[in-house]
Amino acid sequence: MSAKSKFILLHPKDNVFVCTTFCKSGEKVSISGNDIILDKDITVGHKVAGSTLAAGEKVFKCGAPIGSMIEAVNCGDHVHMHNLKSDYLASHLRTATGEQDA
Repeated sequence: MSAKSKFILLHPKDNVFVCTTFCKSGEKVSISGNDIILDKDITVGHKVAGSTLAAGEKVFKCGAPIGSMIEAVNCGDHVHMHNLKSDYLASHLRTATGEQDA
């Protein structure tokens, strides 16, 4: 599988790419025409930034906003629960009563 096909853009409005095959830390991949060396393993279905994303910036997947960045990331960085928060649903890391952490 070529480096270009390891991540796909699901919709033209998206600012994240989705991993289509397991990628290892240190692997060279192409994201938005940029050659990126991954700094961690990325598993199938996980997202990476298609460009630099600022803290507070909306993240789009499948053409729809799925949440906001809680910290800035660079192109090719892993985008997941450690740096992305849902603007719509409480995560499973929050209390069982649905209260959000302060």
